[in-house]
Amino acid sequence: MSPTELFIRRPVATTLISLGMLLFGVIGYLQLPTSDLPSVDYPTITVSAGLPGASPETMATAVAMPLEREFTDISGLASMSSTSTMGSTSVTLQFDLSRNIDAAAQDVQAAMSKAVLPSNMPSPPTYSKTNASAQPVFYLGISSQTLPLYTVNDYAQTLVARRISMINGVGQVLLYGEQKYSPRVQLNPQIMASLGIGMDQVANAITQENVDLPLGNLDGPYKSLTLQASGQLMTAREYRPVIVSYQNGKPVRLDDLGQVIDSVQLNKSAAWWKGQRTILLAVKRQPGSNTIEVVDQIRAILPTIEHQLPGSISLSVLYDQSTSIRESVTDVKFTLLLAIALVILVVFLFLKNVSATIITSLAVPMSLVTTFSVMWALDFSLDNLSLMALTLSVGFVVDDAIVVLENIVRHMEMGKKPFRAALDGAQEIGFTIISMTLSLAVVFLPVVFMAGMIGRLLKEFAITITMAILVSGFVSLSLTPMLAARFLRQGKDAAHGQGVARAESEGGFIFRPLVKGYEFLLHWVLKHRLTTILVALALLAGTVHLYLLTPKGFIPSEDQGMFIAYTMADEGISFDSMSQHMQEVSQIIATDPAVEGTMPVVGMGTMNSGIVFVLLKPSHERDVSPEQIIARLWPKVAVVPGIMTFMQNPPAIQVDTTSGKAAYQYTLVGTQSEELYPAAGKFIAALRGLPQVRDVSSDMMISTPQVKLLIDRDKASTLGVNAQAIETALYSSFGGRQVTTINASADQYRVIMELLPSFQNRPEDLEWLYVRSDGGDMVPLPVLAQTKLQLGPSQVNHYGQLPSVTVSFNTAPGVSLGDATDLVTKVADQTLPPTVSGRFQGTAQEFQKSITSLMLLILMALGVIYLILGILYESFIHPVTILAGLPSAAFGALLTLIVFGQELNLYGFVGVIMLIGIVKKNAIMMIDFALEAERSQGLSPRDAIFQGGVSRFRPIMMTTVAAFAGILPIAMGIGAGGGSRQPLGLAVCGGLVVSQLITLLITPVIYTYFDEWSHRFGRKHREADDDEAQPAPAAG
Repeated sequence: MSPTELFIRRPVATTLISLGMLLFGVIGYLQLPTSDLPSVDYPTITVSAGLPGASPETMATAVAMPLEREFTDISGLASMSSTSTMGSTSVTLQFDLSRNIDAAAQDVQAAMSKAVLPSNMPSPPTYSKTNASAQPVFYLGISSQTLPLYTVNDYAQTLVARRISMINGVGQVLLYGEQKYSPRVQLNPQIMASLGIGMDQVANAITQENVDLPLGNLDGPYKSLTLQASGQLMTAREYRPVIVSYQNGKPVRLDDLGQVIDSVQLNKSAAWWKGQRTILLAVKRQPGSNTIEVVDQIRAILPTIEHQLPGSISLSVLYDQSTSIRESVTDVKFTLLLAIALVILVVFLFLKNVSATIITSLAVPMSLVTTFSVMWALDFSLDNLSLMALTLSVGFVVDDAIVVLENIVRHMEMGKKPFRAALDGAQEIGFTIISMTLSLAVVFLPVVFMAGMIGRLLKEFAITITMAILVSGFVSLSLTPMLAARFLRQGKDAAHGQGVARAESEGGFIFRPLVKGYEFLLHWVLKHRLTTILVALALLAGTVHLYLLTPKGFIPSEDQGMFIAYTMADEGISFDSMSQHMQEVSQIIATDPAVEGTMPVVGMGTMNSGIVFVLLKPSHERDVSPEQIIARLWPKVAVVPGIMTFMQNPPAIQVDTTSGKAAYQYTLVGTQSEELYPAAGKFIAALRGLPQVRDVSSDMMISTPQVKLLIDRDKASTLGVNAQAIETALYSSFGGRQVTTINASADQYRVIMELLPSFQNRPEDLEWLYVRSDGGDMVPLPVLAQTKLQLGPSQVNHYGQLPSVTVSFNTAPGVSLGDATDLVTKVADQTLPPTVSGRFQGTAQEFQKSITSLMLLILMALGVIYLILGILYESFIHPVTILAGLPSAAFGALLTLIVFGQELNLYGFVGVIMLIGIVKKNAIMMIDFALEAERSQGLSPRDAIFQGGVSRFRPIMMTTVAAFAGILPIAMGIGAGGGSRQPLGLAVCGGLVVSQLITLLITPVIYTYFDEWSHRFGRKHREADDDEAQPAPAAG
């Protein structure tokens, strides 16, 4: 007894198995998390270190390089880059996808402890398990109309940020516009010079007066007392009376030498929300964590946090990335339901009977719902790709059931009872169903074993759609024939009602001309086989030409409800001037009707760089995409004098480790900065001359105005002054030197010493600075050194321990990423010397990898299908015949993309892979019938394939139209983010239409040719075997 017969004869068991599959599927669906895309984040760790007042060169050589040397020994390190600015260094470490981020973090911490760093660093380096260039998923704004910003900052940092950072999945909580409290001792160098007091003397006085030492306790016979002293000075008011020295018996206090004010640690950092100074909290998730789960946990604790804040402080949610993710996933779910409805409608229009439609359409919920249980078991999520896989499978999972039901009805037309027709029809078509199901499922088998980001991204998609197809094959050979045996009726009324009887279907006003037209064309192509083959070869050549012609893309950007504007002003710009320019740009952007608000931030990295986070109104309140908003804002912000603005919609998948001002990066690396910087300048100038790219910028900042002091060492030595004393005095005056620390109950605060702001404006102010000699005399700085104005770097970058320059660019409207990368590579070959090398980074790098990977994937899919079909048919030739129609499908897919102005991106490639599985199903149905007709009826190959084509025309049309209906909602780009998925739907729909017209004609011709060649080849071998088998003549 065959398995199919067992299912037909045991309806209760079949029903219970089906219900069990549905039950587990529902449980799995309820447990599945929701996400935007599968987790494909590279494990990335960012190390941060600070040394206030240190130049970028000092940070690069004294801080970045020692750390980089230690990090190179960590296993699984894929790339390492660093950025050093004034007083700050950030090192980004990106690891292989297989590396566990927690284990990598332990290795990073061990390496940090071994690095030899400057002893005067106020705090050791820290690390966070997040990508420095990754975009936050959640923004909070904290502000107050009455309280000072440093008080608001205290609540933001100690209460809000710390609580959020404890949530599982949160990688880092950044404070933009941070205003952490810090008393500032601002000194007047003229008064100090007149009193003979040096900076070192003031620093020692402050350090000695602010102490927090252990004092011990008093142990009496009955009571123990802990000793406490008022050694700590907590506010600026308490520092003002500190005595620095005595002059003529009178104390000289800090108040007498300048002023001591309540200030902030970073006084050249600011953020605004709708024009008001605000502390912005930006939450980044850990690589691999689920955005929606992280955001839900944050929102769950916000009411508790708000309850603990003073009434004068307002806390507001400014941006929530999960909103756009939920909208996108909801729209994909709607697309899935719409596809199911369309497929069922198509089936009903063909079958014209409710019971037959229900029997066939049950394969859809059975397959999809059961797949949810497999997704849950494999720890998948309900994301855009997995839901899109289910949407695509809707048109395919019903195919097998249609073919089985059609064959059962064909046996009923022979006069058989429904039960016998179900047994015979299902058993007869069983091999065809297995062939179709397995060959379609194995299309995605190579994806499962692909390495790298593309493999990780498409793995869930491949397994989801494969499981749906396999379950549909099982359902079509179990539930479908069992229901057909019991619910299909025999007789004229049934035949008319079911609509699948050949007389009714082929005689209808729709099918009759289609079948007659197909018979005529099939006669013609079988009569003119050579012409047909030439047309097929022309299609193959046309496919290759269209592939070269089609613009290539990577992962399309999606509407996330926000975009980012990066700004760049002249090097050496002041904080006040940069703030004014940022406000101008922000106000222009805020006037757009689709913009909800802007968050400009100044003081992140170099002073001449800023960033504006642009929040958009909800998608239902605007009819434009972020790209369209950027396009109409671009000419408005371009005319703002003194500042350049680069706007971009962040990519859906963040793979960049360098924060560029445009979407794509190209990194130049050289062993010597003296060779690298001039070569980078020529390369950037050449790129800016190309119309295909725009927004060309770089992180090369080497024109910052500097004042260099040339120390006269001989004179200094004669006067008893060394270089360390000179630099210490300069650091204490202009570097924002931390002289002591306030240990408060909730945090630590730095006490900063510097000159009054009015003495920090011009090079001439250096004349007022005095340095204490070894003998205690105060020596004027101009006696010890001369000043020289020059240009120097405000940022130093390394890639793999070598000096680097990263160039960012966007593609011009209508230019594909593939064309742009080709042009950039060509310019690099023409302009860069041998000592400077270049390579794409981040998204552009992954795009180049993807083109090779996806082409290899298509070839592997073809190879695996050939192996499966060869094994099933025990033939080397029949798989080639089945696959011969693929060029026509690819031709239709590429032509459709070009006509609709779409790129062949990752989704488009997935559509082409889908076509491989769809097109060969049509050929399998024809060839199976033809082979059976040759064996059982003794027909010639030509007559057999003609009869196979005509008899299978009906199920082929039904399955193709059902597949087309299932994919149509994706091709129409319905819903939020639908435009990004549209290339997939267009590729499949276009390929289906063209391949349907071509495959039904080319496959029979190729079948006859191959059959003749196989017979001729087999006859020659038989004749050779006969010759060898003849006995040798007897010797005479």
